[in-house]
Amino acid sequence: MTLAELDLTGDLARPVRLTVPDLLRWPQHRVDVSFDCATSGIQHHRFAGPRLYDVLVDAGPGFDPARRKDRLRFLIAVTGTDGHHAVLSWAEIDPDFADAPVLLGVRIDDTPLDAAGPQLVLPQDRCGARHISGITAIRVDGAYRCGAPAPTTPGHAAAAPR
Repeated sequence: MTLAELDLTGDLARPVRLTVPDLLRWPQHRVDVSFDCATSGIQHHRFAGPRLYDVLVDAGPGFDPARRKDRLRFLIAVTGTDGHHAVLSWAEIDPDFADAPVLLGVRIDDTPLDAAGPQLVLPQDRCGARHISGITAIRVDGAYRCGAPAPTTPGHAAAAPR
């Protein structure tokens, strides 16, 4: 069996590639989730896995220790094999702020996700729109600055100043 892998990158001291068995090293949490989806109605699932916060802290986010609230400018972008993308703010998962119990689900309804890859589970989201299946990448971005011009990406034009 081929194990799915996810790349943890960005403003981290220890970027890493992880598999579901790697994610079992962290404390495992269980959560029952109900998603009220517009297209498929209410779905109920039980997930187990480590908290996203624990996994990211272990990778060493590049917070500036001289700036108490520096971590509040960090964004977390998640991409999955299901073609979905989601963005979270660091404040959502940080215990000093919203402390949302966001999981990297390694089991769904007692079924291991070793081959399919972990799932992003946000139990606080009513409709499950940020639920990502088969996570392939998580990027932590501390370079975001409100009001600063966006960096140009090849093939994309920079926003014109107002």
